[in-house]
Amino acid sequence: MDENAKFASGNGRTELVKFISDRHANLMRPAARYYSALKDAMARGKRRYTLVKDVDDMETGAYDKPLPCFGCGIGWFSFLLGFMFPLLWYYAAFLYFGNYYRKDPRERAGLAASAITAMGFSLVLVVILAFR
Repeated sequence: MDENAKFASGNGRTELVKFISDRHANLMRPAARYYSALKDAMARGKRRYTLVKDVDDMETGAYDKPLPCFGCGIGWFSFLLGFMFPLLWYYAAFLYFGNYYRKDPRERAGLAASAITAMGFSLVLVVILAFR
């Protein structure tokens, strides 16, 4: 049996449970991984020391780096500046439909807002030109 598993009983049933931190260790931030490893070692009673890396040696996670455009992302930056320069909405809509947000999912909401605003702006332009 795996040493990271334990038995949990509830409502008269006994089932095998794995620690969540062991199943999803690659999704946690580096500092949380080290804390989780230390906590697991202490909980198992092995009394082994865990190597704690220096702050300078820690690798950055996927979302630890700030977003471009002053930290708010290309989508929200285009959305806000689009009220002065509407072509930025179309640029962000092009990025949205080109799946640019797959590089960083934090960009998705801003790009979607810009795409919706570009669609609304296009509709307003068509209505204005139709009634001229």
